[in-house]
Amino acid sequence: MLTNNFFNNTFVFPILNFLVFLYKGFSFFKIPGAFGFAIIGLTIIIRSLFQPFFKKQLETSKKMAELKPQIDKLTKKYKHDQKKLQEEQLKLYQKAGINPGVGCLMPLLQFPIFIALYKSFSVFLINDNIDKALNEINKVLYWSFLKIKKIDLVFFGFDLSLSPQKSGNIFYFIVPLLTVFLQYLQMKTMNQSLIQKNENKEENKKENEQEDFQKIMNNQMMVIFPLMIGWFSYTLPVGLSLYWNVFSIFGINQGKKLQVDTDKQIPFSGNDN
Repeated sequence: MLTNNFFNNTFVFPILNFLVFLYKGFSFFKIPGAFGFAIIGLTIIIRSLFQPFFKKQLETSKKMAELKPQIDKLTKKYKHDQKKLQEEQLKLYQKAGINPGVGCLMPLLQFPIFIALYKSFSVFLINDNIDKALNEINKVLYWSFLKIKKIDLVFFGFDLSLSPQKSGNIFYFIVPLLTVFLQYLQMKTMNQSLIQKNENKEENKKENEQEDFQKIMNNQMMVIFPLMIGWFSYTLPVGLSLYWNVFSIFGINQGKKLQVDTDKQIPFSGNDN
């Protein structure tokens, strides 16, 4: 289950040790639901460490949206000269202080951490034999004082190892419903922060067919994606939903803050004059 390999040694084991460290800390102070708070604490710390990367990614996405009219003009002007089009686009990006590669780099940086978090939580939560799981976990802990003999997975009346699907308790359905709501709110907040200025600039201009199609796709994703995450929340243990929802709350707050901050800035103009 917890085999020694590069990924586990680099990502999973350190996160697992820190998760247990937080759990032991909350348990020491006799805080009820210690493991739930350990998940929240670890998620907040990881999210905070990635905050500069998330902010940079959102700012880049917003600037790209603002540059779309200029990009469309260049595409139309140099549609038969791809080399010239790329050169002019690069000049436009440089003038706006944009590095298009940031959008690809951020997910690559985040992906191994997210997978490691999921695997770390799964060791505790997706296991029919908790004693066997604890034995495996104790083998990879760095210090003997972190070793655990038992663990309480109840958090505010919810068993974090149970999924709403298997719980047999109607109150567990609150979790996927909350997950859908938070995910929808996060996507809505992010979309508003990205398109608000662009809409103000183009308020008297009719959208072309491509923009209409993109708008329809965005609206569909704002429904489909939260429902998909909600289904995962329904079938997976509540502890994983707790981790996901804390990330969503951070995303909502970040989207609102970016919207306020960027509204104070002077809009970039692609014109030289």
